[in-house]
Amino acid sequence: MAAHRRRHHHHTYNRFRYLIPAISVTSGAILMLYGFISLLAPSPDHLHHFVRRKSLSEDGVVDDSPAIPSLFKVSVSGEMASDKSLWNTKMSEFYYGCSNASNKFPKVETVTYPNRYLLIATSGGLNQQRTGITDAVVAARILNATLVIPKLDQKSFWKDSSTFSEIFDVDWFITHLSRDVKVIKELPRKGGKDWIPYNMRVPRKCNERCYQIRVLPVLMKKNAVQLSKFDYRLANRLETDLQKLRCRVNYHALKFTDPINRMGQKLVNRMRKLGKHYIALHLRFEPDMLAFSGCYYGGGEKERRELGKIRKRWKTLHSNNPDKERRQGRCPLTPEEVGLMLRALGYNKGVHLYVASGEVYGGDETLAPLRALFPNIHSKDAIATKQELEPFSAFSSRMAALDFIVCDESDVFVTNNNGNMAKILAGRRRYFGHKPTIRPNAKKLYRLFLNRENTTWEEFSSKVRSRQRGFMGEPREVRPGRGEFHENPATCICEDPQAKSKLQTLPRKFGKTDVDSDDVFVDPDVDNEHELSDQDEDDDDLIDPQFQHLVNDTSVDDDPLISDVPEIEELLSD
Repeated sequence: MAAHRRRHHHHTYNRFRYLIPAISVTSGAILMLYGFISLLAPSPDHLHHFVRRKSLSEDGVVDDSPAIPSLFKVSVSGEMASDKSLWNTKMSEFYYGCSNASNKFPKVETVTYPNRYLLIATSGGLNQQRTGITDAVVAARILNATLVIPKLDQKSFWKDSSTFSEIFDVDWFITHLSRDVKVIKELPRKGGKDWIPYNMRVPRKCNERCYQIRVLPVLMKKNAVQLSKFDYRLANRLETDLQKLRCRVNYHALKFTDPINRMGQKLVNRMRKLGKHYIALHLRFEPDMLAFSGCYYGGGEKERRELGKIRKRWKTLHSNNPDKERRQGRCPLTPEEVGLMLRALGYNKGVHLYVASGEVYGGDETLAPLRALFPNIHSKDAIATKQELEPFSAFSSRMAALDFIVCDESDVFVTNNNGNMAKILAGRRRYFGHKPTIRPNAKKLYRLFLNRENTTWEEFSSKVRSRQRGFMGEPREVRPGRGEFHENPATCICEDPQAKSKLQTLPRKFGKTDVDSDDVFVDPDVDNEHELSDQDEDDDDLIDPQFQHLVNDTSVDDDPLISDVPEIEELLSD
């Protein structure tokens, strides 16, 4: 019996002696296979490049077919964020801001008439009001009048109760312009009583002669006139010294108050501590913006219902064809598309992004693809405490001013629309050294984004760089005199003499223009001009026949005393 147990034990031992190595070999093979599969699997950075056909059809059925592998995978190597060309514009050192008055510009005391006061009521948000303030100074100079500190719009879409002196340094404004226009804080009393000015409105894009014909006779009779809804009421093209006055106002006289400047500079310093460079992105992907644009972003019936409800605010908006709007480049890019564009241009995922935006439509889910491409995303709410922002948070214009400062000081500014903030900052950054300002060439990028799954990353990034030529904030990207002057202040940008010798060998694209500029030469890398912002908007409306020979490129309202009907432009300004 004992011998039988010994034989059984020996047999079992022999079986396990051969089984253990077999298990080890099998386990090793499984581990090797798992490791090999892991090497082939995409990194988290690539996860969004597998196309999951998940969408809501017209009948409400969700199409959730299996993921299809795509050729398109964002490269994690070969990025060029250290390349100096990404953080500086070509030949910018040959241009500088120049806005001093010429010797022919008369001194203010010799042209300002007594008892002639101009008041301005601005419209819209902070940046739209800024254009109005700038143009108000020029209008006062044209009329040889004393300007009363402008009133800020407190009833529009933004509902901000801030006054001029709560946003801008009023004493600096008055002092800095003392050689150009007489500015006072309030209208003097008349006969011991408050003086009620005569209220009227001027046409859009009104030039010097237009003001002299339409406003001056009334001003001479009433002595005090207030121009209401004063936004874009001055023509793009003016006499050179008046254009330069515009620049002195916008880039030198308009300075934020000390509390706003201090808080804005704190935010800038905190962004600087995070890395050597930072990009500021004006995302403009709020529900209001998307509803106003009439674009569609693939959110099915839920998106159509939500944005359609918001869109009803603007009763004068006609229904848009979303596909046509997208093809024409009139739709803001999605956050993911902005991220892909920046990666294609050479900015790597380690770059820090400051996002200036209100409530993003879709929230964190919408921002997730951008965060996958650029994990280091920040906002003023993230880099400042609630207590620090408390003095500003109840006022949309003051919060917008903080974003304005951080965007203005950024190494690269990216705008996702062509609104007022984008235009003002684009012009300002050109004036102060042509710091890179990227505006997506949405019309040409549209098809690249649409067909990206059928191309490689190398092909995609090469085409993005090609499409973005002329949209990067380079000198002379836009022909002088084209686009809004606030976006393209060509009269106030001068060439360094060295530029002539460097550029004279380049092909000549434009001849002389009506601004004070010599023959204009263009960087050969720029293959086209802006397709949207360079459209001359001076011919918006028709001028009254009796003024046709006097007023160039202006539009006329029906009557000087016009009802206070909201205008589309001011409802969604920034």
